[in-house]
Amino acid sequence: MTASVTIGEFSRLTHLSVKTLHHYHDIDLLAPALIDPSSGYRRYEITQVPTAQLIRRLRELRMPLAQVREVIEAPDLSSRDQALRLHLDQMERELVHTQQVVASLRSMLTLAPTELPVEYRFVPAFRAYAVRDRVGRDDINAWCETAFALLGGLAGRYGITAVAGATYSDEFFADDAGEVTAFLPVDLGQPADDTVELLDFPAGFFAVALHHGPFEDLDRTYGALGSHVAEFCETAPGPVRELYVVGPADTTDPNTLQTEICWPIQQIPTKG
Repeated sequence: MTASVTIGEFSRLTHLSVKTLHHYHDIDLLAPALIDPSSGYRRYEITQVPTAQLIRRLRELRMPLAQVREVIEAPDLSSRDQALRLHLDQMERELVHTQQVVASLRSMLTLAPTELPVEYRFVPAFRAYAVRDRVGRDDINAWCETAFALLGGLAGRYGITAVAGATYSDEFFADDAGEVTAFLPVDLGQPADDTVELLDFPAGFFAVALHHGPFEDLDRTYGALGSHVAEFCETAPGPVRELYVVGPADTTDPNTLQTEICWPIQQIPTKG
């Protein structure tokens, strides 16, 4: 018969507080082996110690309880390891993002602001393969990764060499969620493809600035370009466009990314 211990003893064995053990019992994540029907005292078997220790470590890695449950209830070792790998991959992405934000903040504190070169450009109407959806700001990185992987596959299949881009609606910035359209320009005679839309984009005038480096710094170029437009131009309706001259598919070094930000304006100003 497997030895059992009180909840207090189990707390010492696992470094999980009694309060935490009560909570895990309440949500059926880690139930005691025995409950005294008269006193309600909980007892845990020592065979539950490894599971409790695994839960503790996963929570220290900030794994959500729903994912913790997937791990400990996995039907086999392969399923468990897959759930763990997915979380570790997510943590690594978050770590990279944190490092990039820290680097951006350091540059803001140490580098003097410089004047942003702005180009005025008329962009003719064009046709493009497109992926369009309402996207939340918190989900934009994952959405773009999926959308541009799809467009990149089409570029390889059809031999398309145009620079891909995206449009961001005003609602995306104002409400933290709005329409985003990833696009890949194509020739007018390009056939439709069932995996994407085939959209026609209108011609327009744009104030254009080139952003060098990680997307975490993109807001600084947006701020400088938008300030320039407010001072020298008349803004036109329509979404801001981004063109990924050197995008994530072209480099693994975020410092070498090059993104053109295209701000819609009514016409090319005589000054600025």
